[in-house]
Amino acid sequence: MHIVLDDSAMTAAGQGNVLASRLIHRAHAEPGWYLYAPSCALVEADRARPGTAEHLAALPGITVLDLDLPAALAVAQQETWAAAHSQYAAQPTPDRPDGAIVATTTPKRWDGEPVRVLDLNA
Repeated sequence: MHIVLDDSAMTAAGQGNVLASRLIHRAHAEPGWYLYAPSCALVEADRARPGTAEHLAALPGITVLDLDLPAALAVAQQETWAAAHSQYAAQPTPDRPDGAIVATTTPKRWDGEPVRVLDLNA
């Protein structure tokens, strides 16, 4: 299971969201669970809730995704960096032929976008 945390999911995790916490636990404890934090979304989450970036980056089950050249080119074509980097990270790759699911607390943001969404609102 490959899951990308968008900035709203990262902020929610820092505020004790139970579903976000479960994802983090699974990514750390269960084989086959992978959790990704795109760096642009991490910046936005930290702006919304200072300390979020440092906290999430320190967790062993989360992989922080750098803004490499292909990601930067994708971000340049979108309105917000956080959403664009999350969407880019969720696209299929050779390692993830089915892509990844975007975990979010703002699922309406993703309406009409080519991503699968996991709503973290309980």
